[in-house]
Amino acid sequence: MTQPDLVTSPARITPAWISAILQANGVDASVRGLATKIVGTGQIGECVRITLDYARTAPGAPATLVGKFPSPNPDSRATGVGLGNYLREVRFYQQLAATARIRTPRAWYAGIDEASGDFALIMEDLAPAEQGDQMRGCTLAEAEKVIDEAAKLHSSHWNNLAIDDLVWVNDTRQAPRVVTQPLVEEIWHGFVARYDEMITPFAREVGARFARNFDAFGAGYVGPKCLVHIDFRPDNMMFGDLDGPSPVAVVDWQSVTWGCGAADVSYFLAGALPVEVRRANEKALLQRYHEGMLRLGVADHSLDDLWTNYARYSFNLFMVAFFASMIVKRTERGDRMFFTMLNGAAAHIADSDALSLLPP
Repeated sequence: MTQPDLVTSPARITPAWISAILQANGVDASVRGLATKIVGTGQIGECVRITLDYARTAPGAPATLVGKFPSPNPDSRATGVGLGNYLREVRFYQQLAATARIRTPRAWYAGIDEASGDFALIMEDLAPAEQGDQMRGCTLAEAEKVIDEAAKLHSSHWNNLAIDDLVWVNDTRQAPRVVTQPLVEEIWHGFVARYDEMITPFAREVGARFARNFDAFGAGYVGPKCLVHIDFRPDNMMFGDLDGPSPVAVVDWQSVTWGCGAADVSYFLAGALPVEVRRANEKALLQRYHEGMLRLGVADHSLDDLWTNYARYSFNLFMVAFFASMIVKRTERGDRMFFTMLNGAAAHIADSDALSLLPP
């Protein structure tokens, strides 16, 4: 059955449209009413839970769904369109989610108008799983399950050169280069001007040095490549029963990248665990990840290589924290979240002596 036409905002969702989506997926149900409620804390997209009232139900008919649409905030929407985030996430669900091994919500509908950037995702509601919280962080038990999911994702298309031909995946040979060194430097200077007194002296040194060496940093990695989530943090994860079949699912695929898998591991551990917990457990967690990759068929990435790249990509969390804070709608929670990320990354950079990997 043909996919229904695109609906571009939660206000335009109708029972008939949801019925058509279900029927296009082989569920012969008819929806007579629905209610929507905003969920999540997305900075670039708007998410709603859709509660369904059926005139006719059928096996497999969900009680609720989650819809994702462009942000109603003009600045956030412009960011989502300009950086290709909306297109990237829709294409991920259309083309790669089924083979990425990692647990993601089922996409009942994924559509986009490339000319305008309007898009809609209608996804499985993962409740009673709960969204993680960057500021609260993760327990060690949760972190272990997340590391297992990272190994699944990174092993799924390990060195699969066909990915390098996808124009919509970040950092492939076909992808347009949107984030440039002049842009990173401009964003960093704006961040310093806005948050001056909140930035520690060490973080100030890291940011200045990273910004002026952004091109060298990007060109420095020459190892195996895989699919990388890039924004691999608790806010983009849904945690369920840790002993069940689906302890964690990963959402928000707007930045999916062709790059180094250690980037996700470094990003997550530096931002999701308290500094002392990370320091005490990162060796065991990296060993767990490496063993998971071996079990999943990846044999050409040594533990020594992993440690080197884990240090190298400690800069990713730092960059996302200052960069994202300047290109989305500013909120009190956003400021607290971004500085939680920035300070966690700075501690990781210091612990791993990652500044030594950059030119002066």
